Amino acid sequence: MDLVVVLVISLSCLLLLSLWRQRSGRGKLPPGPMPLPIIGNILQIDPKNISKSLTNLSKVYGPVFTLYLGMRPTVVLHGYEAVKEALIDHGEVFSGRGSFPVPDRVSKGLGVILTTGSRWREMRRFSLMTLRNFGMGKRSIEDRIQEEARCLVEELRKTKSSPCDPTCMLVCAPCNVICSIIFHNRFDYKDQHFLNFIQKSNESLEILSSPWIQVCNNFPVLIDYFPGSHKTFFKNVADLKQYFLEKIKEHQESLDMNNPRDLIDCFLIKMEENFSLSNVSLDTIIFN
Repeated sequence: MDLVVVLVISLSCLLLLSLWRQRSGRGKLPPGPMPLPIIGNILQIDPKNISKSLTNLSKVYGPVFTLYLGMRPTVVLHGYEAVKEALIDHGEVFSGRGSFPVPDRVSKGLGVILTTGSRWREMRRFSLMTLRNFGMGKRSIEDRIQEEARCLVEELRKTKSSPCDPTCMLVCAPCNVICSIIFHNRFDYKDQHFLNFIQKSNESLEILSSPWIQVCNNFPVLIDYFPGSHKTFFKNVADLKQYFLEKIKEHQESLDMNNPRDLIDCFLIKMEENFSLSNVSLDTIIFN
């Protein structure tokens, strides 16, 4: 009986806390549907078609509205004009990043995608400058693309016009262009390490977009105590980081400070020159 009383009191306190947080924040946020205690507006979103759910809500509440994912308020920008005004016209104001417990667990606040503040600006500046030096967004990258296009055509010729699924080859081609900038190396389309790398990356992105990860981000206690796809995500990231670390070690052994070959070399050189980057792991910036 005592246990039942404790559970009832705990649940009541949780409900009151949820209602208080929602009411205290609603006056400062854009309008939106009335949230339920604890679960927020999750029931009003179709996990199989989130975009359609957001479109329907925007018709009622306008292009900027608030949803509660659990007890966490989330402001949604719907439509080109709203996104442009926020991210382009007021880009500096909206340049910050929110906290997402699942990806934060692996990024540890480092990298480019999920960091914020001065560290993010420094890493972003370095990444963009280095990638542009290697041809990103310039005509000079055409040579890499044409080389890879020739390899793709040759791979297609090997099928001898027989029926085949070209998905893998069409995915490998752009990945090889990226790898040539990061690793100074392209991979054969049947290279098992390369295929495994792509498979784990794709699987991790799919997991991050799943409804279960959204639940874990809003109820972080689930991450440590419940099984689920987030465990697969953590394992995939660990495997990818190990692969990056092996590549980094190879680069360290053959590094020429005066002749950087790729992004890894440039980062290693920058770490030597700039102490502020010396405590940032290179596998973190590549993956994030």
